[in-house]
Amino acid sequence: MAGLQTHSFLARFLFSIFHFPILNFCRAFLLGLSSNLQLPTSNLRLLCYISSMRARAILSRGALVCASLLAALGLMAGPKDKEPAPRFNATTTTGEKFTNDAIKGKVVLLEFWTTWCGYCADEAGFVDKIGHDFADKGLILLAIDVGESKKTVKKYLEQHPRTCKIVYMEDTNLAAMYAATVYPIYVVIDRDGYISGTQRGAGGEEALKRLLVHGGLKMPEDSDSQ
Repeated sequence: MAGLQTHSFLARFLFSIFHFPILNFCRAFLLGLSSNLQLPTSNLRLLCYISSMRARAILSRGALVCASLLAALGLMAGPKDKEPAPRFNATTTTGEKFTNDAIKGKVVLLEFWTTWCGYCADEAGFVDKIGHDFADKGLILLAIDVGESKKTVKKYLEQHPRTCKIVYMEDTNLAAMYAATVYPIYVVIDRDGYISGTQRGAGGEEALKRLLVHGGLKMPEDSDSQ
């Protein structure tokens, strides 16, 4: 239905653009022809009327054809291509190393957080649980601290321990790419190495699960994220 409405709108738009210029050209041409052939005024009016009707019919059909072609080109263009994940390297606090090549075939959740972010602390529990529960489904969770020293992060984690893979800012080039003023930031990389979704700010557990499903991670059938 939307496609038909689009075609109709484009046809009317094209018709409105070219209608009067072409009709005026036809009339001018006939006026010049009649002066050379010395045709009666009645015959001239008849010719102008016929030419106008034919021009309208031709323009209508032409406008519809053009509208169909433009719509087809729009459909062929389709949605924008996915953005490939930036070239990165990251080393966790336990010494595990991750790169673009190392994560192929996996769904990766990058969580960018800070120690001063209250929302990050609120969501840390279910983020860690998702990372643990779906590790056997091919999920890799990397929690990357942004803009803070190792000393600050270590002290924070002593009081607020986490079970996921932690990455210090100086142990990855990803922190600089996602430096912001609002946290947490979640970025999902699909199994083909493309960014499938980004969420800036806290959204709750179900929102994060939907983001992961969009990235190709399978959830239980009874999950609300489906």
